[in-house]
Amino acid sequence: MSTRTVLGSTWLLMLALSSTLLANSKEVTFGQSSPSVEAYDFVEVTANVAGPDVHNPFTDATLLGSFGKTGATERTNVEGFCDSADGSIFRIRFMPSKPGEYSYSIAYRQGAFEKTYTGTFRAVDGHRRGPVRVDPKFPWHFMWEGTGEHYFFNGTTAYWLPGWREDGTIEYSIERLRNLKINRLRVLLAGATNTWWGEPVMPGGQFSPFLRPWIAEKPESLESPGIDFTRFNIPYWQKWERMARFARERDVILSTILDISTHHAQAPAGSEDERRYIRYAVARLSAFSNINYDLGDDLDSFRDEKWAHETGTLIESWDPYKHLATSHPVHREHQDRSSDWFGFTSIQNWSRKQHALMLEERAIQKKTGRIIPQTNEEYGYEDHYPHWAPAPPAESSEALRQVAWDIAMAGAYGTAAESCRRGTNIWPDTGGGWINGRGDDTMVMLKGYGHMVDFFTSFEWWKTEPHDELVNHGAYCLAKPGEIYAVYVPIRPICGNREHFGYEDECGDITIKLEPGTYDAKWFNAVTGETISSPTVQGPSWTLPNPPGWMDWALLLQKRP
Repeated sequence: MSTRTVLGSTWLLMLALSSTLLANSKEVTFGQSSPSVEAYDFVEVTANVAGPDVHNPFTDATLLGSFGKTGATERTNVEGFCDSADGSIFRIRFMPSKPGEYSYSIAYRQGAFEKTYTGTFRAVDGHRRGPVRVDPKFPWHFMWEGTGEHYFFNGTTAYWLPGWREDGTIEYSIERLRNLKINRLRVLLAGATNTWWGEPVMPGGQFSPFLRPWIAEKPESLESPGIDFTRFNIPYWQKWERMARFARERDVILSTILDISTHHAQAPAGSEDERRYIRYAVARLSAFSNINYDLGDDLDSFRDEKWAHETGTLIESWDPYKHLATSHPVHREHQDRSSDWFGFTSIQNWSRKQHALMLEERAIQKKTGRIIPQTNEEYGYEDHYPHWAPAPPAESSEALRQVAWDIAMAGAYGTAAESCRRGTNIWPDTGGGWINGRGDDTMVMLKGYGHMVDFFTSFEWWKTEPHDELVNHGAYCLAKPGEIYAVYVPIRPICGNREHFGYEDECGDITIKLEPGTYDAKWFNAVTGETISSPTVQGPSWTLPNPPGWMDWALLLQKRP
């Protein structure tokens, strides 16, 4: 070997060692969002990488942390995420559930390089409600973890709400729905469509139906967007987080739908790309207290039950806070009812015999030996008549309001969907309803739902069970016998027209069987929300007098102390 060859080899070796030392001495600095944070908000630690040289920061670098009460042995492991296209910014978030002093340690890793950091912060009691959980004592129902208040699930669908380009439109829509007593929105994280189901909605201007969490060559293309599933679209995720934060400050839950069946530009089922997306979503979003996860809309149209079980189980393992999760298949039997990850059912069924249906859902759930809340999150859309919908007027605001009562009186919950007829990019261009969440004051369906919320939240509804056997002539009853009786009477058609209206034995005076005692009584107008007190009632049975001339109505009886 010549001297020149030896010298050349030595120079190359020294260059390689120099490059390694340079990489290992890269400058990574850390910053903390605040020295104190309210419980159920989150502290955020940022890792700033100077002169990043990572090939792909979403696959080749990590930020991991361990958080817990200072001095305690119990720790929570948390994953961070890259928040810049070039890998210069990573973030990690932790949501404390209790006041106190906390400490943490985090590590940025890139190949063989590692930089660690430790810190402390204080959590204070800000009286935040925190995540929604299943009530362990009354598991057909929900409660807020932070305050112990019970949560009357009153949702609506706004799939493409993040498709608005302006934050102001998103925030207006959330604020409007919250003022209508909506406390839950079904919203897509990824999804695209060019099908409008006969609705006056068009893309363009300030609205796009192409929700792309990844970098794409042609993001506005439905089936050929040229997605790079290894790189995330940071501005889109940041917009989604601004929406989540705005909703959180108003105690509105976002049901985060991972994808939808209306397109095929998706990572292959069970692939590394798909799991990277879901894991990234969990890392970015789980510190928001107002999140639950939905594996996909019309899920059984593009994923099978084995996939749902595996993916739900993975989300549960990745999420430090174990937010509620569900799936939303076309066929209601495709529900992973007995699995630990599965927090509540989210069926879709358009029958107009919802009371019987949801009682059946409860019976099916009981057979698993595991009680969880039952919800129908797709039973109709206001003023929307696809070929599978019941014939008009079954999709009117009035008809759907009555369906909501049918569901609630079965001890279950529902998600209603507003009209899109006010248009998006089509005159009058003030709506969008169930497609994108925007609406105006002419859209009235949810006002009726708000009255229903007022009725149920006026008593301890979570302590009651369906007891239709205590009433007759087509009435429904929720009761904690001897303490609470809530009776609802649907609109009663003219006697003799039973076959047309589908009611059985709907005529005659309604009698309720009571435990002995004295009960305070209150009539409730299901249409307007008007209440009228009634003279006290004595058990053990009572025949209801004629109500005050209302279409459909409810009656609340509560035993005097």
